[in-house]
Amino acid sequence: MKHPARWIAGSVAAVVVVLGVILAINVGNDPQADQLRSRLLDKPAPAFELKALDGTPVSSASLAGKTVIVNFWNTWCVPCRNELPALQKFWKAHQSDGDVAMIGIVRDDNASDVKKYVRQHGIDWTIAFDPGSKAALDFATTAQPETFAISPSGRIVGYQLSEMNVAGLEALTQTARNVG
Repeated sequence: MKHPARWIAGSVAAVVVVLGVILAINVGNDPQADQLRSRLLDKPAPAFELKALDGTPVSSASLAGKTVIVNFWNTWCVPCRNELPALQKFWKAHQSDGDVAMIGIVRDDNASDVKKYVRQHGIDWTIAFDPGSKAALDFATTAQPETFAISPSGRIVGYQLSEMNVAGLEALTQTARNVG
């Protein structure tokens, strides 16, 4: 070994190259990224039949042909409470749009707490209960709040796991309208 420094430098360079290749291959392979993307995106929305707070039926069939924002939430969820002003502002701007519907699906909560919360906060979009969490399971929810945008053709075209803001709700709605 006439030049040990060259051998060491060459070995270090080889290791750096190998690590660089491994890093480049794995960029974008965030193990948590799948959690932030619904497996239902670009697929038909699950059918559901639920009861609204007042006992009237709410179904996916009754919302067919509309842009639908579906928000899974509950009263004790802090991010759900944080997003409420955005949902209220969004709904105020769209409640008279004949082509937009919004449904809040309550999971893991009791009826009296939900009714009290809705009354106290003046929530006037459709709120429905999900007994047995069937809709939550069908939508493959993992937490709350989770929000889905369904196009008029019945496909899930947008999704967010975490609290929404008005701009995000508008973007989901526009995407759903554009897909048709």
